[in-house]
Amino acid sequence: MDAVYRNQRHFYDLTRKYYLLGRDLLIERLEPEAGSHVLELGCGTGRNLIAAARRHSNVRFYGIDISSEMLETATANVAKAGLSDRILLAKGDASDPSAPSVFGVGAFERVFFSYTLSMIPVWREALQTGAGALAEGGRISVVDFGQQERLPGWFRALLHAWLAKFHVTPRAGLDQELAVLAAAEGLQKRFLPLYRGYAVYAELGADGASLYSPATK
Repeated sequence: MDAVYRNQRHFYDLTRKYYLLGRDLLIERLEPEAGSHVLELGCGTGRNLIAAARRHSNVRFYGIDISSEMLETATANVAKAGLSDRILLAKGDASDPSAPSVFGVGAFERVFFSYTLSMIPVWREALQTGAGALAEGGRISVVDFGQQERLPGWFRALLHAWLAKFHVTPRAGLDQELAVLAAAEGLQKRFLPLYRGYAVYAELGADGASLYSPATK
């Protein structure tokens, strides 16, 4: 991943804002209570963590990424934003269930994945890592590429070919895998296509938790 991001990290946020759709919805929906701990698995440049930390001043945020290059950029971005005291970063593999333990936090009230599962070959294992780090009553949030089922076939073919150049594969089995995980963990699932299937947004939460629906947007 360092080879992929060595140069991309310098203009990643500038270009990705035009097609990594749904990230701001995820951040808006985090809704952590004061004193909570929020973990992003695959934090990249730190863009999401910084945006979330600015919204929630009494919450601590944590990010793990496998790329040293991305973490270098994220660390600089967090420092520039003046948030180094509330955003902690560490190198780690999101598919490693022990990775979140580096922060010494027992469990996280919110765990989220933003356009990372489509880049992690063992993405199912990454979801398991997230579930294992989740506090009782917590919530897992996911936003990523969808299957573009309501978009023209030519657009879908071009998008998939372009994404493949960056080692990105939209996960056709994501909805099913989240359903399996929800059943195993005793969680409720909400899975919604966004922008005619260009992206998908999902939440797994405890029974009775306020999961996203279009009416709450």
